[in-house]
Amino acid sequence: MVIVNLRDLMIKKGAVERKRITYEDVKNATGIGVVTLSRIATKSNYNIKTKYIEKLCDYFQCTTDQLFTIIPGTTE
Repeated sequence: MVIVNLRDLMIKKGAVERKRITYEDVKNATGIGVVTLSRIATKSNYNIKTKYIEKLCDYFQCTTDQLFTIIPGTTE
């Protein structure tokens, strides 16, 4: 099972910047639509485009292993 840590990254970035980070903020910085961001964050089987992964990692200054958590031995 793959878990996307998008909301956690938004909270952490918000704490560092001392402001609430919204999907709208992420959209404005990455060009990824709000609906798509919501689906990425909430749907465990959402097929994320590689370009979105790159944009999110760039925006949050993180690596893919910080954006995703893989739980071995579980599949959906």
